[in-house]
Amino acid sequence: MAFIDKIKERAKADKKTIVLPESMDKRTYEAAEKILKEGIANLIIIGTPEEIEKNGKGFDISGATIVDPYNDPNKQKYIDKFVELRGKKGVTPEVAKEQMEKDYMYYACLMCKCGDADGAVSGACHSTGNTIRPALQLLKTKPGISSVSGFFLMEVPDCEFGENGLFVFADCAVNTDFDSNKLAEIAGLSAESFKMLVGAEPKVAMLSYSSMGSAKHDDVTKVADAVKIAHEKFPELKLDGELQLDAALVPSVGEAKAPGSSVAGHANTLVFPSLEAGNIGYKLVQRLAKAGAYGPVLQGLSMPVNDLSRGCFADDIVGVVAITAVQAQQA
Repeated sequence: MAFIDKIKERAKADKKTIVLPESMDKRTYEAAEKILKEGIANLIIIGTPEEIEKNGKGFDISGATIVDPYNDPNKQKYIDKFVELRGKKGVTPEVAKEQMEKDYMYYACLMCKCGDADGAVSGACHSTGNTIRPALQLLKTKPGISSVSGFFLMEVPDCEFGENGLFVFADCAVNTDFDSNKLAEIAGLSAESFKMLVGAEPKVAMLSYSSMGSAKHDDVTKVADAVKIAHEKFPELKLDGELQLDAALVPSVGEAKAPGSSVAGHANTLVFPSLEAGNIGYKLVQRLAKAGAYGPVLQGLSMPVNDLSRGCFADDIVGVVAITAVQAQQA
């Protein structure tokens, strides 16, 4: 059974309510029809009757709850919550109302915050920033977490590396400025995400162009320092570095470049040293190895909110909704 099918089965076992705020995109309705038919999650679609009728034509979404952001009986509750959370930042009831009507992602996050939904998925026709900003403002990060990061769950066909071809790649989507502390935090969150979704022990490699001091540069030192911090923060975690990619994945190379390491040659969770490295890395594997790339999945938020690629297909939305539902089960 493919990884995403296993995730769907887990989602079905304890159905959660996920909000889809992009009622202006036909892919939302195509995905919603499949999600409802398969019983993966309960769905809320935010949109006016005109938007629903125009963009949802031809799709059966009769099992979804439709929330009109202009005539929702719960709207005042959400406005009050918005003001409570952001009043010190100048958000008045009038500003809250306008923001919620202009940007449905704010509405979706407020539904989550008020306990009327368990998670949200957006990004098919909005940027990552448009998806993350409302979540950070209204849901905030988990206690003790400084920032949100994004990972891809990679499923590589006919691959003997990782966990039978399954990997977490991070951060590939969110952070543009990494320091050692942030890299260590991403490592801990990524290990947690791998264990939650794959159900196997994470083995985390902190990647670089150097293995165990084979090169000297500030970029290498940044990763080496992140390893030290991560060992202090997560002493129970199998984590090592800095490691070149081949040393992280290939047992013979790992033994040669990092003898005695419990991670080298066996890594399944790859933490990249920069956003550009992570983004390029996941796309190379996706395109050249014809790998499944599920994400970007966000980690570090107090409630599950996930992003989509603007080039996504409806089936991608289905998969990310299933992952979001499983995250909500663990929240």
